[in-house]
Amino acid sequence: MARYTGAVCRLCRREGQKLYLKGERCYTDKCSVGRRTYAPGQHGQGRKKVSEYGLQLRAKQATRRYYGILESQFRHYYELAEKREGKTGEQLLSIIETRLDNVIYRLGFASSRPEARQLVVHNHFSVNGKKVNIPSYLVKPGDIITINEKSRSSEKFKSILESNASRPAPKWLEVNRETLTGKIVALPAREDIDLAVEETLIVELYSK
Repeated sequence: MARYTGAVCRLCRREGQKLYLKGERCYTDKCSVGRRTYAPGQHGQGRKKVSEYGLQLRAKQATRRYYGILESQFRHYYELAEKREGKTGEQLLSIIETRLDNVIYRLGFASSRPEARQLVVHNHFSVNGKKVNIPSYLVKPGDIITINEKSRSSEKFKSILESNASRPAPKWLEVNRETLTGKIVALPAREDIDLAVEETLIVELYSK
């Protein structure tokens, strides 16, 4: 599957906000968004009037890049959200939050979503006792996520868990750092999602 392989800091600068794609680096003075607040490229520092469509597009692109989702996947999640009861935008974010790679990151078992995606692909996790290596796998309330036995003793995981020990999990998740397991308590509500975008703009874009 196609995947962006360029400099991820350019994505943050293009959206004008931190997308937390490089883990710990994003919390330091090395973060490029803090040092260069303008968009990348030759005309990045030019002032441009943003149209209504431009605002809607940027909201969608920022959300896609935040979670590392391709356009076709994002459209599929939107169609799923339309079929659910409630506000489509909030349902869209709720669905995306329940992707396995995002849940791994939220539980503190990875320092960034790209790292979580890589760890899932490399068979480091199980869901309800069965190995799952699909980052887009959607979990549901009651599911138990476990770090596989062989992975627990690796220096990489020890480093990850140590660096993320103080990062709290959202209230829709439960994490047990002694057994290295996580549980999906409920589906995430909008107030549980610290995403700096206006999902209503995404709905407006797709509704045209």
